[in-house]
Amino acid sequence: MISNMKHLFIIAALLMASVTMKGQTALAKDSICIEKLLQSGDTTTLYYARKFLGRPYVSYTLEVNDEEQLVVNTRQLDCTTLVETVAALVLCAKDSLTTFADFKSKLQQLRYRGGVIDGYPSRLHYFSDWIIDNTAMGFVREVQQEGLPFSSEKSLYIKFMSRYIHAYKTLQKHPEFIPTIAAQEDSLTGYKYRFIPKAQVKNSAALRAVVKDGDILAITCSTQGLDVSHLGFAVWKADGLHLLNASSIHKKVVDEPMTLRQYLYKHPKFTGIRVVRMM
Repeated sequence: MISNMKHLFIIAALLMASVTMKGQTALAKDSICIEKLLQSGDTTTLYYARKFLGRPYVSYTLEVNDEEQLVVNTRQLDCTTLVETVAALVLCAKDSLTTFADFKSKLQQLRYRGGVIDGYPSRLHYFSDWIIDNTAMGFVREVQQEGLPFSSEKSLYIKFMSRYIHAYKTLQKHPEFIPTIAAQEDSLTGYKYRFIPKAQVKNSAALRAVVKDGDILAITCSTQGLDVSHLGFAVWKADGLHLLNASSIHKKVVDEPMTLRQYLYKHPKFTGIRVVRMM
């Protein structure tokens, strides 16, 4: 009996222990969660996104180490880490990869420029940069076309991080990173893309033709120096398009009960959506 109890305590300790290697940080329960999900063999985005419904919304979960490391946290999610976690699961499933090591490799490729961890600036902080880099990697493509519902075009002006350094503790602690971040912002500034303005986000045949269930939706905004304010996944229902997202309002991952059109109009700074599809 004592031997069995000791064995159980050892197992419990292992489950709670942090699994930390060079450039990687996770908990053992994260690896269990990921490998269990990958056993399904499902390759659809919404299948994996829905597995995280109810998970707590927590911001800054990647800002846990002074040295930049690959952080995996399936227990607490924000809008970006939800999208990245689900995208990495989909990429693994499509390649019939089933181990936690496989998942970490895909997640690193998605999160870092060229898939290489080389300090804080190597992380793809702006979603426009994320789209460009992951398109080059062959993981996603941005859906765009002339005419409705993509009736608006935007030329990026990116300056948010270098302008609001106080909002980023790593930049406060490491001002030597600021010139690199500013150079990355300059490289994005002037990039043009077409998007769907919120007036066109309605329950129409035109929108249903171009936005598919499970597409990544990036909400554009009028905030000076910023490209995207929020991320989630497209979910079509009878009353129109909805957003499955890690919500700072609901404090958890939710399938938003209001339509995306209603959601966009509740936020004056939201201007529309960009549509990104997994390859």
